[in-house]
Amino acid sequence: MNKVTLIILALILVAVGVFYARTSNKSSGQDQENKTSIPFLNNNSQDSSDNVNTENIPKTTVIATGLDTPWAIAFLPDGGVLITERKGTVRLINSSGDLLPNPIAEIECVKEIGEGGLQGIALHPDFPSNYFVYLYYTYSESGGNTLNKVVRMTYRNQKLSDEKVIVNAIPGAANHDGGRIKFGPDKMLYITTGDAQNPSNAQDTDSLSGKILRVTYEGNPAAGNPFRNRVYSYGHRNPQGISWDANGTLWETEHGPSGLETGNDEFNRIEIGKNYGWPEIRGKETREGMVTPIIESGRSDTWAPAGLAYINGKFYFGGLRGQALYRVTLSGNSAELETFFKGEFGRLREVIAGPDNMLYITTSNRDGRGDPESDDDKVIRVNPEKL
Repeated sequence: MNKVTLIILALILVAVGVFYARTSNKSSGQDQENKTSIPFLNNNSQDSSDNVNTENIPKTTVIATGLDTPWAIAFLPDGGVLITERKGTVRLINSSGDLLPNPIAEIECVKEIGEGGLQGIALHPDFPSNYFVYLYYTYSESGGNTLNKVVRMTYRNQKLSDEKVIVNAIPGAANHDGGRIKFGPDKMLYITTGDAQNPSNAQDTDSLSGKILRVTYEGNPAAGNPFRNRVYSYGHRNPQGISWDANGTLWETEHGPSGLETGNDEFNRIEIGKNYGWPEIRGKETREGMVTPIIESGRSDTWAPAGLAYINGKFYFGGLRGQALYRVTLSGNSAELETFFKGEFGRLREVIAGPDNMLYITTSNRDGRGDPESDDDKVIRVNPEKL
């Protein structure tokens, strides 16, 4: 083989190498563009939400589809996500971002009736050592009465088991069951309960309905409660969202009346022992000894507010009938309300801040009151910095 031939072969090999390198890089780039990445943070890592580069995160990302009326979300330390479905199942998005095809729990005694069913979920503050998960759901007694309870289960090997009752016999009904549970900065468990379609119970401090309850890990009345029982605040119609601001102040979203007198949904600052007025007052009405909301929707609008989250000095809550995400910015005694995604995703229920400082919201289009698309219901991640 002469020298000229060798040079020609060398040039051919170089050209082929460059071609394959470019082809490989192009293919790799396309794969990166088409791949949906869900970079959940490990809660036990040294990463913090302050270090997340939000510029690289889209305004919205659908991270799960095909759910059946999801109600609440809890984030696991390994980056996974637990989701309750109202029919009585708990679903898992694993740390890789994949929704497992089968539920990790099916609670047979859940009574899905109207607005009732499996609702709230919360992890014990010491979850990394005890693996306790708390759930709120509707059930029936042997006599057929509809009630609600809070239970505790243990999470092992992607399964929930060993149910223990924490609070039971919370009055229930087809509507107005409350259902949100969260641990507060004081490590006590806060529970929202509806009036169970019996408005007078909301004013009775001996009744568990129409209240925000505050209990210990075992369900006992928390020390310092105002009435020496589980009641923390009262006079509520159907509270479905609670969250704390940076100062540790508790805030709440609450459904106002429906039907012919629809409207007057509320956003409240919650104080221990206070009476929030239902059914004696509504909207901007006032009465001595009762609290008027910071914001209310008026009678010409309806939010049907659900989950409530606090991120970077602002509150966000979902609207079921309002079919929107709402943002509240407080300034002294005034508040500004903004609306996002009006009608874009349908009914929105859960709104919660993730460990990555993003908002996670669930649609509720399969709850019998929505217009579901083929891939509903969904979990959607929202970048609040891009709203």
